[in-house]
Amino acid sequence: MPKNILLAGESWTSTATHIKGWDQFASVTHHRGADDFIRVVGNDAYRFDYLTCDVAAERFPTDPSALDAYDAIVLSDIGSNTLLMPSAVWIRSERAPNRLKALRDYVSRGGGLVMVGGYYSFQGINGGARYRGTAVGNALPVDIHPYDDRIEMPEGIHPVRAAGAERHAILSGVGERLPYILGVNEVVAKGGSEVLLTLPEEEGGHPLLVVGNYGKGRTAAWTTDIGPHWLPNEFLNWEHFPTLWRNLFDWVCAGR
Repeated sequence: MPKNILLAGESWTSTATHIKGWDQFASVTHHRGADDFIRVVGNDAYRFDYLTCDVAAERFPTDPSALDAYDAIVLSDIGSNTLLMPSAVWIRSERAPNRLKALRDYVSRGGGLVMVGGYYSFQGINGGARYRGTAVGNALPVDIHPYDDRIEMPEGIHPVRAAGAERHAILSGVGERLPYILGVNEVVAKGGSEVLLTLPEEEGGHPLLVVGNYGKGRTAAWTTDIGPHWLPNEFLNWEHFPTLWRNLFDWVCAGR
């Protein structure tokens, strides 16, 4: 049986005004940032449902049985507001289930949860992702700062393995030297969690990959992107990237 994984977020819509002398026009472009990740990591053992941010705002599951249909759920660059304020709440002032609490309870029952880094992950750009102090934040294996937590690394920094992490199943078969990344969300590993990958000590030693348990389930924090701009194509196309992520999914799904 394949593992069923829900990936929510990792999309955006851009608007532009093109000015050509006296003339101008506007354009709108929609971007699906997780397609290459799913192409690289997916195979017959992993089935992905991909909800872009605009779709997740209305269709992200709230019912426990709908959530429990998934072995793991990935939140990637989707701010807490998108999950907290469907149109029923925002437009019609109706009550609706709190999907952050539903996610916490899903993990507590044995589900797997991965938060991927980005401008609207953890606390995010200008603090706008706002997961600190939420039910999802409580379930993650890291503490989230109360401020804009981005660390931009335009020069490209190569992550390293944490001390003793080579024995963890998630890093089995993963090469020693990781490709460079261009940024992370700064977080602090909670007590009892396991830090597997970090920035080098001279770059602050901030966590890149942290895993832990919550209730009967398992959670992970991957503090960089799964695509541009923080994760260059060199990392996405690295020969060990599929192994790393399949190992991670196998680990977080083990609570089911």
